[in-house]
Amino acid sequence: MSASNLPAALDAPCHQVTLSAGEVSYYVNQAQTDSRPLVLLHSINAAPSAREMQPLFEHYRHTRTIYAPDLPGYGRSERSDQPYSPELYATFIREFLEQVVGQPADVVAFSLSAEFAARAIVEHSVPVDSLALISPTGFSARRAPTGPITDRIQKFLRLPLLGDGLYKLLTSRLSIRYFLGQAFAGKAPEPLTDYAYTTAHQPGAKFAPFRFLSMKLFTATAVEDLYTRLELPVLVLYDRDPNISFELLDSIEKQSNWRTVRISPTMGLPHWERPQETAAALDVFWADRS
Repeated sequence: MSASNLPAALDAPCHQVTLSAGEVSYYVNQAQTDSRPLVLLHSINAAPSAREMQPLFEHYRHTRTIYAPDLPGYGRSERSDQPYSPELYATFIREFLEQVVGQPADVVAFSLSAEFAARAIVEHSVPVDSLALISPTGFSARRAPTGPITDRIQKFLRLPLLGDGLYKLLTSRLSIRYFLGQAFAGKAPEPLTDYAYTTAHQPGAKFAPFRFLSMKLFTATAVEDLYTRLELPVLVLYDRDPNISFELLDSIEKQSNWRTVRISPTMGLPHWERPQETAAALDVFWADRS
């Protein structure tokens, strides 16, 4: 089940590839340069897609070959009812980099996808040259719940009337405008809101968000289990965020391969609110790798 009738998230050719998680759609911009490929990974929530990465896609389209997939369960990718998990997304990233990109890449991962990318690197040794994390999850002092409580949440969400009613409420235009509005110091762009609403109302759109809402996609000890095990160059771009915090960043930014840059004032989407500052920080980071 895929959202084949969904309008394109980005102004670029959209391709499909079949991987372990099903049919995946991705946008690609081929630039006539010798620079490393750039892979952009959107976040996970009720209504994400490759559209979330549009400012970076547009900024680098003339200088980098860029890949921007719709992650399994979202956008134009397959939205089947399957057990979405951190392992599924890490495996997707590995397969996508190996089978589609085909060479070491610079990866930019947004929000929860930061954990998936880190897992793919430390557990699958994927061909990644550098990793940039935008407002990454996993650095809050408050741990994500695990075990039986997540099972109970998932069971609740699977109840047809209650779960479907909650999903309908969370993906109403009013709710999407509210939640996106929280992520911007100013007003959320209306085209971003409109696309989020549209993608959240495609066939099968509830299945991956239900796993997200049940907290089954988070790694409770992401710093210890994932981030501290990264040996490649890592950049964190952050400021404030209405849903997560970054208390544990202090414990890891002392590692020589980690850098942190605060893009202020922003509320979780610095690449939308401060695109030039975000790109400048990325350029400095990548220049040191050349």
